[in-house]
Amino acid sequence: MKYPMTQSSSPKRLLPRLLFGLSAFIVISLLGAWLWLRQSLPVLEGALETGGLLKAPVTISRDAQGIPLIESEDRNSTAFALGFLHAQERFFQMDLLRRNSAGELSELVGGATLKHDQAVRLHQFRKRAERNIAALPRAQRQLLEKYVQGVNYGLQQLGAKPWEYMLLGREPEPWTSADSLLTIFSMYLTLQSPIGKFELRDTALAELLPRDLYEFYFPTGGSWDAPLIGEARGPIALPETPIASLLEEGEAVAYRVMASDDSVYGSNNWVVGGALTEHGGAILADDMHLELNVPNIWYRAGWSLPGSGRTMRGATLPGGPIAVIGSNGLVAWGFTNTFGDWGDLIPLELSEDGSQYRTPDGWREFELEREVIAIKEAEPESLEVRKTIWGPVVAENGRGIPLAYRWIAHDIRGGNLNLLHLEAVASAKEALDLGPQLGIPHQNLVVGDRDGHIGWTVGGAIPRRVGFDGSRSQSWADGSAYWDGYLSVEEQPRVYDPPSHRIWTANGRTMDGDYLHVMGNHGYALGARQQQIRDDLFTRETFDEQSLLDIQLDDRAVFLQRWQEHLVALLNGQDSYRDVREQVQNWGGRASADSVGYRIVRNYRLEFMKITTAPVLTYMRRHQPDFSFGPLKRQFEYALWEMAQQEPAQLLNPDFESWRSLKLAALDRVLAEMGEDGRPLGEQTWGVENTARIQHPLGRVVAAVNWFTAMPADQLSGDTHMPRYQSRSNGASERMVVAPGREAHAIFHMATGQSAHPLSPFFGNGHGDWVDGKPSPLVEGEVRYSLTLR
Repeated sequence: MKYPMTQSSSPKRLLPRLLFGLSAFIVISLLGAWLWLRQSLPVLEGALETGGLLKAPVTISRDAQGIPLIESEDRNSTAFALGFLHAQERFFQMDLLRRNSAGELSELVGGATLKHDQAVRLHQFRKRAERNIAALPRAQRQLLEKYVQGVNYGLQQLGAKPWEYMLLGREPEPWTSADSLLTIFSMYLTLQSPIGKFELRDTALAELLPRDLYEFYFPTGGSWDAPLIGEARGPIALPETPIASLLEEGEAVAYRVMASDDSVYGSNNWVVGGALTEHGGAILADDMHLELNVPNIWYRAGWSLPGSGRTMRGATLPGGPIAVIGSNGLVAWGFTNTFGDWGDLIPLELSEDGSQYRTPDGWREFELEREVIAIKEAEPESLEVRKTIWGPVVAENGRGIPLAYRWIAHDIRGGNLNLLHLEAVASAKEALDLGPQLGIPHQNLVVGDRDGHIGWTVGGAIPRRVGFDGSRSQSWADGSAYWDGYLSVEEQPRVYDPPSHRIWTANGRTMDGDYLHVMGNHGYALGARQQQIRDDLFTRETFDEQSLLDIQLDDRAVFLQRWQEHLVALLNGQDSYRDVREQVQNWGGRASADSVGYRIVRNYRLEFMKITTAPVLTYMRRHQPDFSFGPLKRQFEYALWEMAQQEPAQLLNPDFESWRSLKLAALDRVLAEMGEDGRPLGEQTWGVENTARIQHPLGRVVAAVNWFTAMPADQLSGDTHMPRYQSRSNGASERMVVAPGREAHAIFHMATGQSAHPLSPFFGNGHGDWVDGKPSPLVEGEVRYSLTLR
């Protein structure tokens, strides 16, 4: 009788043991993961012997946020130390940057990135980087070589390879000098199109659409413009051509989800002159808008400038020995993307068999080169690159004609280390003179100096076009159209000490007249963000660092104010929309995370955009099945507002019986989408949609990585058409406000933190200040860790 009783009681006795065993397994697994991760933590304290790699010792002091101050009597030795820090904290990020532009990602992660590698390999950036390195001045080449030594030494000093490689089952490859140039080319791929998409699409639209429709939907600017030189453009005229004429009988209208028309890789920056500050020096503000990842694209650092008694402080791009933005104590500088036209697509005239193309010197054979793309756990793929005297063939137009690309990124002038010269400049004018020499994706270079002088120019070489203006793709075969070198410093567009003592840029058009002619247009932002910054600057006559930070954090919905009023008027007397109207009426006038009305107004406008432009999209896709508006939609606002106000019958989407029904349908679609998660309307705030999703790149494919690397899912205020540029995964990657010589008063925000290692004391440090807009210092704080390299 006892045996059955023992049998029946066994499960009760076994359950605690199983739970204990499971708990022990979890604890042991977590402990093992913790110990595994700890092996790749960076070295923070003590002294390391480099075996004679340094000309002079280096001290690296770090504060609680991990902001390093590098001190040495030798500049090359500080470059070594910066390379050491980059490798210790960010090597995997550096690896992704070099592989991104070299077209070598598939070798690391597998076939998922093959299409990207194939598209990028057409540009053969690794070969171009090696060529450019050979062309560097001797002093720059030596400094870069020392930086590279520091990177590889830093990688060797880790107790284990960075954790990402353990996860991928790969080994990190040593860093080379060419890899540092590849990080610059990676920024080209982010900030400029590698196939000239704006020109490709704009040429197609201009050729295929009736002229009046093209000029209406795709103007070159309007009332939102806020250039530094010139005025805003005038109103656009309503076209006479009916929009329905674009559609064939019975053809279904194609609809495409519209992301914000100002969702661009861009930035804000501005500077005020000494006449507007109590201390008589300039104050500069800069916030670069990019994709937000873990870790941040930038790495904060400062280093002594031997023989000057000054210190360079700012943001570096891991992979290079350069401060991208910052202050050298005499001059401060910042960047925003220009969206000028820095490349030309050339339709080729082919021989009958397609093996030759016509040039000013007659028919010529294509130069063919084969690129081999290695793929993790798969056979390599081979790619044929067709090269012309102007550049590689990168695409075909809508008529199937191959297009060669003449792009500054392909030239020696397109990628160099001349940003290093900014460390040594002593005045704003001297900094501006460097503009044409900078081998970077073309930026609005805004500068201010300690004596109060301010200026703007294009950072990057500008081609001297002959026989054409670059706005349309055209043949160069007869020799009448070509590039004749680059503009000199005297020819480069420039603004210096303007009478207003204010300079501002935010990816919109900055120039007019001859200067605009040489810069061209490759998809300028609408201008609303730029105009709001300009207007903010003219509301005050004196400035300090906090007042410029306040402008960076300005989330007032100035651009959408008229759309809010329009929507309130539309809903007047509509009892079924009473709750909606109340939310819109009381929207608060800001892109506030807790505003329901802001979310409704913003998304109503985008849905209105989608519906009203759908017939144009449908027409273009009949000719080019994969057509999308891309950056061409950035100037849609002028047409949208005219249609919303005037309701022209000839422009009504034929899927709708009236403009009123179209508008209410747009609103209904927005409300339906907002309600998909089951929340009541009063809880459907902008923050619910605009919730941060800042992840490690591997977290997109391995969800478990997000458990220990993703930043908090904060509900974020701000949006795209305002200074506080913000979306779920794009926004101000940094915010800097600095008066050169007054760095102790400067402000610096950076999303995420200094280190990519989740167990590092610097992982995520400072992220809260970035979210909340709380002032935090540019200058490193009290020393917490000190490391000497000898």
